[in-house]
Amino acid sequence: MLSEKAKNSILKLQDKYPVKRSALLPALHVAQAEIGYLPQKVQQEVADLFDLNVTEVHSVVTFYDMFFEEPTGKHLLHVCKNISCMLRGSDEVIAKFRAKLGLKPGEKTTGDKQFTLVASECLAACDRAPMMIANDKVIGPIEEKDIDSIIEETKKMDGHPCPVPNIDIERGASH
Repeated sequence: MLSEKAKNSILKLQDKYPVKRSALLPALHVAQAEIGYLPQKVQQEVADLFDLNVTEVHSVVTFYDMFFEEPTGKHLLHVCKNISCMLRGSDEVIAKFRAKLGLKPGEKTTGDKQFTLVASECLAACDRAPMMIANDKVIGPIEEKDIDSIIEETKKMDGHPCPVPNIDIERGASH
């Protein structure tokens, strides 16, 4: 599934670290940027590039909420649900986003594949509580009245970028 270009980018990343396993997080970002998500077959390909057991890669993928095992929408909305944001209304903000996006209980991605909503643990901006990240833009504090404009502004963005600098990878089919 991974192109030779993506595989070569991952191998080059490994050269930047004294221990190649340290490049696993950026490598997963590269793979996800190309494919759009990290299905089991891609996790195996990454594991092979690192000479790791796929269960090690899978444990990293499932630990972080920035990696997805299923296709995502073009735009990622991460709303912080940690204590500082929760105390300042993030539960209500998440509920309003779900309602505005038409997401049913248990759904993360809209039917038109434009948005994926993730209730994230700490996003490291407690001073902006309640806060979120729309694609790669930090927003906060959020008020319920801001939700419509956040959705509209996010629609104008290109989508969720690969956070690994200087990597030229084509976006996956789900983006």
